[in-house]
Amino acid sequence: MHVFPAAPGLKRRHVLMLTGAATLAACAPHAQAGQSPAPDMRDVDRRLQQAVKRGEAPGVVCAIGHDQQVVHRAVYGRRAVTPAPEAMTWDTVFDMASLTKPVITAPCVMQLWEQGRFGLDDPVSRYLPQFAAAGKATITIRHLLTHYSGLPPDLDLTHPWQGRDAAFRLTMETAPEQPPGSGFVYSDINFITLGFLVEKLSGMTLDTYATRFILTPLGMRQSRFLPPDTWSARIAPTQTDERGQMLRGQVNDPSARRMGGVAGHAGLFSTADDMCLYAQALLDRRASRPSAYPLRADTLMLMTTAQQPQGRTDLRGLGWDIATHYSSVRGDRFPVGSFGHTGFTGTSLWLDPGSDSYVLILTSRLHPDGHGNVVHLRHDVATAAALALIPPRG
Repeated sequence: MHVFPAAPGLKRRHVLMLTGAATLAACAPHAQAGQSPAPDMRDVDRRLQQAVKRGEAPGVVCAIGHDQQVVHRAVYGRRAVTPAPEAMTWDTVFDMASLTKPVITAPCVMQLWEQGRFGLDDPVSRYLPQFAAAGKATITIRHLLTHYSGLPPDLDLTHPWQGRDAAFRLTMETAPEQPPGSGFVYSDINFITLGFLVEKLSGMTLDTYATRFILTPLGMRQSRFLPPDTWSARIAPTQTDERGQMLRGQVNDPSARRMGGVAGHAGLFSTADDMCLYAQALLDRRASRPSAYPLRADTLMLMTTAQQPQGRTDLRGLGWDIATHYSSVRGDRFPVGSFGHTGFTGTSLWLDPGSDSYVLILTSRLHPDGHGNVVHLRHDVATAAALALIPPRG
């Protein structure tokens, strides 16, 4: 790794912020004789720098994978701006928010499916009898995984409920807003329910199951629910809670936080290194290459291809987004059939098996005041990355 000298008059903190991406890019694999040259990611870097300057997010970590290796790493801006500025680093730990859904909860569910514990089109109430209340008896596990259950987006937060048991009761009592299968409604309640299903069928808490059967087999040692205090200095803070305290190591999502930090829809904390491990293992397993990904290749193919009800145009896999109004993160060049997901805190992962590529963007865009917005950043970086990786024909 190269060391970049400080320019005269620049404070050390600023040098770290400005040269981080160049330093990390120097660690990326270089083309060997006879191999294709390294892709040109200057447009990616320009857009990442622009995002920090515009205040779209205080800082960003980005990794781009292609052909079974990380071909670009970038770090810009700050991990924290208050109460004291901190430079963003490659090993920053992020609140992954809704990336918890496809990265953790969906594969937990599908491991149990591989074991023959349920059928995807079984009613949820066969395993969680209380779920049949309020007109939910015909909602299936596939409906939950694809967000076609008809359930509302969120649990009611207008009342000061607290704890897993209260969340379970509210989930079981929730009424659908439309018939199951009739339309795509992205709902945290779907994956809160799936988290309860994993716990019911496995006899373990979701975090215990996920650590034992998802994270540990993949070697993801910097990923977990409920990060320990020893990680605090590396965790990117999000925003203040109801008491005015800056959240740092406590999940930002209010329902997950009320549940104690462990929920099927949010709660995972992770790093760029670990998420690159995850993305590469997923692509390798899907391509039937050697992989530690803890599901069969045919199961992963099922999860990452369209599984929505027949005739519906919002395309969803089992946990993964394919083509909906949330899919701008795909950019303009990756094809329909690629897949990914976003997180409310400013995280995203998009994968394209056809080009054997992925784009990982990690920000804490809510810090410090909740006003950051990375929707356009995700789109633009994916477009620039795809242009670099998949040059136009002719």
